[in-house]
Amino acid sequence: MTEIKAAVVTDFNHYPKLTNFTAPTPAANEKLINVEAAAVYNLVRGRANGSHYSSTTKFPFIPGVDGVGRLTDGNPVYFFNFDGKHGSIAEQTAAPTNQIVALPSNITHQQMVKVAAGMNPAMSSWMALVLRVGDLTGKDVLIMGVTGEAGKMAVQIAKHLGSKQIIGVGRNREKLADVKKLGATKVISLLDDPEILKPALLKTANVDVVLDYLWGDVTQNYLQNILPARFDHSKELTWIEIGNMAGRSLDLPGAVLRSINLLLVGSGLGSFSNTAYATQFKKLAELIAHGELTIKPKEVPLSELNEKNWLDNSQRTVYTMKK
Repeated sequence: MTEIKAAVVTDFNHYPKLTNFTAPTPAANEKLINVEAAAVYNLVRGRANGSHYSSTTKFPFIPGVDGVGRLTDGNPVYFFNFDGKHGSIAEQTAAPTNQIVALPSNITHQQMVKVAAGMNPAMSSWMALVLRVGDLTGKDVLIMGVTGEAGKMAVQIAKHLGSKQIIGVGRNREKLADVKKLGATKVISLLDDPEILKPALLKTANVDVVLDYLWGDVTQNYLQNILPARFDHSKELTWIEIGNMAGRSLDLPGAVLRSINLLLVGSGLGSFSNTAYATQFKKLAELIAHGELTIKPKEVPLSELNEKNWLDNSQRTVYTMKK
């Protein structure tokens, strides 16, 4: 029985440990992949510690839902697999054929690392904007929680898709400055005094689309301020809930939905089919590989996996399997 090196979860109370694990045996609809790089981020950590709604309780398992690698014929690919026991943070994995996306044959290792780092944060806004909204040409987009990797990717994607005005809202002033360099036309700091902040928020009331990575009280207060201030209540506002960094729930009176043209939708794991993901991922992977979407990953050899780099949320850690 062949064994591989892998990050392995044996219970929800400890970070994954590097150990030997049985190599995957691909099913009839799967292909074996020699993994080159796989990222760790909130979804991966949440599945590994049991806090994400898609977490499994079948131990042991390898965490990681996507990555880059090479098929047995040497062709480079991006892959994702949300279901299997064999996740992506390992020397080998298996993924369904329809969840494997070919990458350019001449792609470099560094480009592959960027694809591994960028696909998850990018896909949240890409899927939301492309499949929930469609044509962004001339539309104004507001991004709640813009200073995280997903928010920074959202700025670049909204710009790529033709948005006229991109407004970023976040707490970290230093990162807000970086967001402007990526293409945001305006940024608002949630750390400002409420009396100063409110007029700034009201000036964003007439946006067309909101990408919300925060939710909770922050979103509740924002809705209470900007919805009544919209010039035309019949103009559609598409509010897309993607994350809940500021809270898991909010209080939204039913009258809000009756008094304004608010389309409130979610976008995340489970809200799109695997076929829909695969259809969109090829273009997205090419944009990242060619440097049209910027991300700065921190490359860490799998052999150096430890609690510190596993939990480090200040940067996009990518584990590489090079020996």
